[in-house]
Amino acid sequence: SFNDPNWARSNLPFVGEAYLGHLRYGTFGSNNIANLHPVMRENNWRTRNLVLAGNFNLTNVDELFDTLVELGQNPKEYSDTVTMLEKVGHFLDEENQRLFDQYKTQGFTNVDITNQIAKNLDVSKVLELASKRWDGGYTVAGMLGHGDLFAMRDPWGIRPAFYYHDEEVVIVASERPVIQTAMNVHFDRVKELPPGHALVVKKDGEISLNRIREKQERKSCSFERIYFSRGSDKEIYRERKKLGQLLVPQILEAIDNDVDNTVFSFIPNTAESAFYGMVKGIEDHTFVKKMNELVKLKGKCSQEDILKIMTERARIEKVAIKDLKLRTFISQDKGRKDMVSHVYDITYGTIRRGLDNLVIIDDSIVRGTTLKQSIIKILDRLDPKKIVVVSSSPQIRYPDCYGIDMARLADFTAFQAAIELLKENKMEHVINEVFKKCEMQKNLPKEEYVNYVKDIYKPFTQQQVSNKISEMLTDSNVKAEVQIVYQSIDNLHKAVPNDLGDWYFTGDYPTPGGNKVVSTSFLNYIHGINTRAY
Repeated sequence: SFNDPNWARSNLPFVGEAYLGHLRYGTFGSNNIANLHPVMRENNWRTRNLVLAGNFNLTNVDELFDTLVELGQNPKEYSDTVTMLEKVGHFLDEENQRLFDQYKTQGFTNVDITNQIAKNLDVSKVLELASKRWDGGYTVAGMLGHGDLFAMRDPWGIRPAFYYHDEEVVIVASERPVIQTAMNVHFDRVKELPPGHALVVKKDGEISLNRIREKQERKSCSFERIYFSRGSDKEIYRERKKLGQLLVPQILEAIDNDVDNTVFSFIPNTAESAFYGMVKGIEDHTFVKKMNELVKLKGKCSQEDILKIMTERARIEKVAIKDLKLRTFISQDKGRKDMVSHVYDITYGTIRRGLDNLVIIDDSIVRGTTLKQSIIKILDRLDPKKIVVVSSSPQIRYPDCYGIDMARLADFTAFQAAIELLKENKMEHVINEVFKKCEMQKNLPKEEYVNYVKDIYKPFTQQQVSNKISEMLTDSNVKAEVQIVYQSIDNLHKAVPNDLGDWYFTGDYPTPGGNKVVSTSFLNYIHGINTRAY
């Protein structure tokens, strides 16, 4: 009987024909069960029942909420999740009513009408009408009570989505490798859900891929590629290695080309792929150096000379150890400081005290909390001559508002460094001018907002900001010289050519709501308001 699907569906828990779930961690404030996805909009008619789960943030919840109120609704909560649920639900109700009226005039009974609605309900039309004014990044999946399913993606492709289907199953997920592993299928069998499209699966198994919104310039999130997504994806693994490799010229400059007296390592765990790329770049550099040395000898060398040259190689060690499976970047605000001091340990004996430089790569530096309070301090116990912390991403300068919740400017170490540089150089007027410009556009439509926060960084080069960050993240008790090296924007795009969404680094937001968020975030910083900007 366990092999009988009809018996299993009736007799076993959690057995069904459609499943929907999503891991959406608490990004701001506290975690609680009320924020768990999926969320449900219940109704006695099956075709009006709606369940949603998604990876998203909308920047214009205020506008969308107001439209619901204007319809006469009283939404139970002011959030993008509830607003999205109610927007889809409203147009789902309208589509149900349209079909009901149509079949009623044709003489169908109410029971027959219910079956006709289930068969002919236009899910794509509902999504098109509901999402018309959504500003943000989203991949949203949903189920209707009678069995129709859908997954849709924003028109800029900000949030990722992939799908696979065969004669038995349809799967949609935020990442390709989870589908590959679960279904044991090759890379090419898993397709990317195109931006602005929805994959719709009718109750009878009919599958269609429909355009829901006009496609915009592709601005898929590069931070997904650098940090968030699984490193087991074929393309992401290659891209992360390239990010590490492209940093090698800056690293060599930081250590004055002294590879022989330098140990290379990484901060576990998400920086490991970039580390392999960095090592390859160092090995390529060492190979060229060996070749040049051999050419200079012009054959006038002993076997020992050749052996000495040929055995030169990058010294690679596992210096930092992450004892606990904790990601402080996504931890709750309240407990982050307590957490970071207990996460990392070191491998003793990997560094020659007072002689070696230590180059250690991380995927990104957001707040710098973990670096200052834990990593640099504990690495300094090994007594390296110099600690070079390498970030495979550029400086994070601007808030995100599309699903990676980094919405407070005051948290970013790059922003803090720029503010300090302005103060040191007696340029506080720049801060005041940006404040005035942001204040003046407070009541404008989001489409008219300008990102004036860029002016905070304009007076300084990237290197000046990096130097200031190095100074700020070095505790007074640290003995070694500390230098922070960041990826350049150009090299980011070389390594990740298909995912050009770089607003956290450049301030170039793909949607009008992004400019409004960064402006609001700056005003919150000036006023000391510790809340997200959307």
